[in-house]
Amino acid sequence: MQLDSLSAWLEWLEQNHPQEIDLGLERVACVAARMALLNPAAKVITVAGTNGKGSCVTATAALLSSAGYSVGVYTSPHLIHYNERIVVDGKAVADGEICSAFAAIYSACQQSSPEYPQPVSLTYFEYGTLAALEIFRRRNVTALVLEVGLGGRLDAVNIIDADVAVITSIALDHTDWLGDDRDSIGYEKAGIMRAGKPVVCADFSPPITVLDQAMVLAAPLYLIARDFGFMQTDADHWNWWTGAHEYRDQRLPQLPLPSVAAALQVANLLGLHLQTLNAFDCVAALRVPGRFQTIQWNDRQVILDVAHNPAATAYLVERLVQNASSSSKVHGIVAMMSDKDRAQSLANLKGRINHWYLADLEFIPRAATIVQLRQNLADLELVAEFSGSVADCLQTALNNSNPGDRILIFGSFYTVAAGLQALAVPVI
Repeated sequence: MQLDSLSAWLEWLEQNHPQEIDLGLERVACVAARMALLNPAAKVITVAGTNGKGSCVTATAALLSSAGYSVGVYTSPHLIHYNERIVVDGKAVADGEICSAFAAIYSACQQSSPEYPQPVSLTYFEYGTLAALEIFRRRNVTALVLEVGLGGRLDAVNIIDADVAVITSIALDHTDWLGDDRDSIGYEKAGIMRAGKPVVCADFSPPITVLDQAMVLAAPLYLIARDFGFMQTDADHWNWWTGAHEYRDQRLPQLPLPSVAAALQVANLLGLHLQTLNAFDCVAALRVPGRFQTIQWNDRQVILDVAHNPAATAYLVERLVQNASSSSKVHGIVAMMSDKDRAQSLANLKGRINHWYLADLEFIPRAATIVQLRQNLADLELVAEFSGSVADCLQTALNNSNPGDRILIFGSFYTVAAGLQALAVPVI
């Protein structure tokens, strides 16, 4: 099948499979095998975790690139352009490349095999994963950094064996799919481990299921605060250490320090010489769109952050406090999905946001409604001053605020994407 544009392919993919999420590796692994994608020649780093994955992926890819690797990066979801998901050597791939890969996947799905005599149906995410792997093979990249979309054990990314596996953090999220306690979620994320291959864990209190799985697989486990770690020494500097080696008074990154610390540990395990690469200057210069992204706009500071679960909003509060001004007010624009723990996520920000605005994402089926969000605030004895589109919320916040105030746009990727579009901020 040949469709004439990326938008046409994506529209077809949204309707192709009966379920948006269909965890399991059998179907996607079968098609990957037909395409000879299961054993890439490149070095593979797989990153799972509840929060901090994107930052860890960005830092890991930058370090590998500095070391001379040609790096393919696969992440999800995207903010504005689907192409953001598939990046080679720092540049998002073109529409035509993705369309060509989708066509190859469709052709492979139509083939017959003993286990699947009928055409194989794949989800939107599974098509995207295989497209990334196909493009990376065509481009002859020498390193892959793959972000797990959901969980780990049954996520499509897990058809590829990682040379180094990373787990950034483990908190309650996607509980309908992964379980409602940290042990269950940890077990799912530990599924990206491979026998005898190193694992880097940046969670300060990893569940026993992570430790047990590493032991079962005899996978060398590198734990933050035990085998590597960091300390922020002042407003602009930090120390990072691994084993007996310490790198002191380095420039402080803007990305979450546990994620960056994990990326540095990955580079160390791969034998990269951190000082030769100027690794600490490299990671200090990095930014990730939608992760405490700050923009000066009409004499206000706009902050955009995809914090959409309690652990993420707790960290968001820390960043807000670190960057607080005693005289400025915070105007918060929020929208989240209906399956998130909105109550606790919003509770973390009580007392940190002075004025609330509720963004309407009615065009997203899974989004929480304005009525639901109002009730969440009411339960916290809070009241929203306005509700409407993200763009309308932004304009209202501008009208209600003073120069020097901060406008925080947070919650789902859709919320932040709409904020970036309203501000005319490019992502790629």
